[in-house]
Amino acid sequence: QVQLVESGGGSVQAGGSLRLSCAVSGRTFSMYAMGWFRQAPGKVREFVATINWSGGSTYYAGSVKGRFTISRDNAKNTVYLQMNSLKPEDTANYYCAASVYYRGMVYPLGESTYDYWGQGTQVTVSS
Repeated sequence: QVQLVESGGGSVQAGGSLRLSCAVSGRTFSMYAMGWFRQAPGKVREFVATINWSGGSTYYAGSVKGRFTISRDNAKNTVYLQMNSLKPEDTANYYCAASVYYRGMVYPLGESTYDYWGQGTQVTVSS
């Protein structure tokens, strides 16, 4: 079992920044990829970013590339999402997820490639 707890959400004006954190416990954190997803009201949950087990490889959705940065600290069992230049359309509930069992050759981008999820943290960006 893996438990994930997100924090760092809040309200910010457009152009501002927030850093989300996701504390992970359970299975050996440094052995699997992690991802961030988000879900806006009335919309399906969408992929935001993923990072491999070592932190050496990352991939982003086009809508956030260049503005968001995913990182991890394996010593602290924590994954981060630094969000800069925030826009009102970034408003959503943000979820971190652990891809523990996926062994594909490409980045885990779909929800089905993640096995454990946090409860989410709300980010609201006002114009």
